[in-house]
Amino acid sequence: MPDDLTFLMGKFPAVLPGDRRYCRNHMWALEGDGRWRFGFTTYAVRLMQDVYFLDWSVDEGTTLQLKQEIGHLETSKAESDLYAPMAGTLVQFNKELLRDPTPINVDAYGPGWLFEMTGSGEGIMSVEEYYQFLDQNWEKTQRMLKGHM
Repeated sequence: MPDDLTFLMGKFPAVLPGDRRYCRNHMWALEGDGRWRFGFTTYAVRLMQDVYFLDWSVDEGTTLQLKQEIGHLETSKAESDLYAPMAGTLVQFNKELLRDPTPINVDAYGPGWLFEMTGSGEGIMSVEEYYQFLDQNWEKTQRMLKGHM
């Protein structure tokens, strides 16, 4: 298993567990029992800051296309739509988060997981590939953040 990596967002560390895979929309993926479990990376949580509302616009059992809209969230920074990180079937949502999304902010790699899907996992990156993806886009991300402040 690859080692955990830490991407520095200025002075803030974003730990990327080596036991997971990663998506371009800043979700982690963990494969097990023929399913992929997804959640937000610490990088995403740091950018969003405090998630306080989450809603799903599809039902469990829905067949999804890559980048299909699946839900909506509100944070202290912005309102945003959520999109499927891969093609497949949405099996299960973390229903606890609909009542209280706090676990996303507290432990995004544990009880803050979002949903589970079945699918091939095509296009999902290794921890090293995701780190490189963050590194290549960090300057652009900083410019965007400064533009919104």
